[in-house]
Amino acid sequence: MNVVVIGGGAAGFFAAIRAAEVAPHARVLLLERTDKVLAKVRISGGGRCNTTHACLQPAQLVKHYPRGGRFLKKPFQRFGSRETINWFAERGVELKTEADGRMFPTTDDSRTIIDCLTSAAQRAGVEVRMGASVRALRSTSKGFHLTLTDASELQADRVIVTTGGHPKAEGYAWLAALGHTIVAPLPSLFTFNMPGEAIRELMGVVASPARVRIAGTDLESTGPLLITHWGMSGPAVLKLSAWGARAIHALGYTFTAQVNWLGGTSEHDVRERLITHVDDIARKQAINADPFGLPKRLWAFLLNKAGIAAERPWGELPHHDRNRMIDILTNDRYAVQGKTTFKEEFVTAGGIDLSEVDPATMESRRCAGLYFAGEVLDIDGVTGGFNFQAAWTTGYLAGNAMAV
Repeated sequence: MNVVVIGGGAAGFFAAIRAAEVAPHARVLLLERTDKVLAKVRISGGGRCNTTHACLQPAQLVKHYPRGGRFLKKPFQRFGSRETINWFAERGVELKTEADGRMFPTTDDSRTIIDCLTSAAQRAGVEVRMGASVRALRSTSKGFHLTLTDASELQADRVIVTTGGHPKAEGYAWLAALGHTIVAPLPSLFTFNMPGEAIRELMGVVASPARVRIAGTDLESTGPLLITHWGMSGPAVLKLSAWGARAIHALGYTFTAQVNWLGGTSEHDVRERLITHVDDIARKQAINADPFGLPKRLWAFLLNKAGIAAERPWGELPHHDRNRMIDILTNDRYAVQGKTTFKEEFVTAGGIDLSEVDPATMESRRCAGLYFAGEVLDIDGVTGGFNFQAAWTTGYLAGNAMAV
């Protein structure tokens, strides 16, 4: 049996390794169009590789996927975070859990994961061919005929497609030609551009937690918010962009972001906190009167936005000044005009319609012998190791199906 895996990323390697393990007499060939495999693994997590997340219950794990969560429920029961941890441990790679649940190799080096995968593939007998880009894939009575861009041709009994996401629908045309419906691809996990907002001067400042909402919608997210030289980023914004990928696209990436700098604390509770601390802060200059523990630069910026002089004693502020400050703390507003790719975290929402894929095997319901894994499917998770977990899971099940 000839098995061809198209795409040398996380899902592709996992699929190829598993296929070679369960079908030892098969020839498993992995094709990578570039001259480097596992490129996204290499740069993930700032070069540390956020391998998975310490969310061990499938019912909870699926809640971190804006698209594909329901589809992944049973696959995660077969191969979820716990199985991923064990898989790497059995091959000599220990993972550690950070405070937010993200898991990294104890070496804090993505090379550890890359070396593990490439070594496992070599031991299993996987043949890796670089610089091999597929131009056409055709189903035949004998399996599949592949034409590469260098005009060479291959025959395969089964094909596993792990080519990742594409920014344009045209990138999926060769799969649509095999009868598949393509859910329109859109960017997910992006940051908010705020070209006209002075808050960009605070680049590097983190407010945690902060709640971010998109005005006129029900979309909101809470978590650390990072101010950058182009606008806002951090988990709160990235998660919001993931869950709201399609709604934000419909808005043309132009909208108002409403920020509660205190993580969702209500106006009433903020007012009560100020009253409670009035004896402590009444004589202090406004710049030193923050009872909420916000970053000093952010507090100074918000005071200025409210029109409050930094040196004025808090107790001398008129009622309307305090009300304006409370409104800014709980319902600040910023004009968003565009998006920016967030380093390696960028993923694509969209891809192969999940209704056309068997979740038990990842086999196409439209074309027998064709399998999918990873981001080529209409699956995407929030930041935190969830996209890699989907890649490991779908890759494992696709490769495992070669034993049938």
